[in-house]
Amino acid sequence: MNLMKFIHVTDTHLVQPGHLLYEIDPRERLRLCIDNINRYHPDARFAIVTGDLADKGQPEAYRALREEFRRLKIPVHLLLGNHDSRVNFLAAFPDSPRDCDGFVQFTLDTELGRFICLDTYEPGVSWGVYCDKRHAWLRSELARAGDIPVYLFFHHPPFPVGIKRMDEISLREPEKFAATLATGRNIRHLFFGHLHRPIGGSWHGIPFTTMHATNHQVALDFVIEGKVPGSHEPPAYAIVLANQTTTVVHFHNFLDKTNTFVL
Repeated sequence: MNLMKFIHVTDTHLVQPGHLLYEIDPRERLRLCIDNINRYHPDARFAIVTGDLADKGQPEAYRALREEFRRLKIPVHLLLGNHDSRVNFLAAFPDSPRDCDGFVQFTLDTELGRFICLDTYEPGVSWGVYCDKRHAWLRSELARAGDIPVYLFFHHPPFPVGIKRMDEISLREPEKFAATLATGRNIRHLFFGHLHRPIGGSWHGIPFTTMHATNHQVALDFVIEGKVPGSHEPPAYAIVLANQTTTVVHFHNFLDKTNTFVL
């Protein structure tokens, strides 16, 4: 089977047009990201953005986000993070799919398998929440998948990574989440955001990846407590190539101007 290509983007953090965030224009960064995807990966099946679409959940930020993603040559699927507002997001994206309880979560069925996109956003808190209704929906989707390969997308990681403040605002009740995932027969990979860092590994035997955001980053610091250590490391998106036996994730710094040559 040929490799299927898709794109993973995370944590775009758009603000009101004309404003900066940590001395950077998030909309300009997103525009450059989209330009790069359009130029080098127009053959990708789709892109999935794993939350924190807007920095403060403002309506103007979602309208700007909508305008930018209209330029993307491939379909895009949007998830929510703790910086978002479900109400304002749905006002700007009224056709966004959601489950029967109104959560922004849905499935995408492809020849590769089932892509299950989750909503871990909870109004008023920074950590992730996956309530009983959402667990019931996920168990149902995993049951429907049967032996079909499953790829999961969400915002908050369900385990600590060593960056103290980020670990405090990860997904609550990770044991319950792990128990729900254990009902799936063939979960191949977890993709999430929130951490603004390139990290890979496995959790309960399931491979995972996350990466730099498109605007600002979280510094690699295992000492600072109570606050998020920030940095201006380069932004990135991921190109994923997968088939029935393989999942390859390339992290691409789309602002890198390093000269390339033939060895």
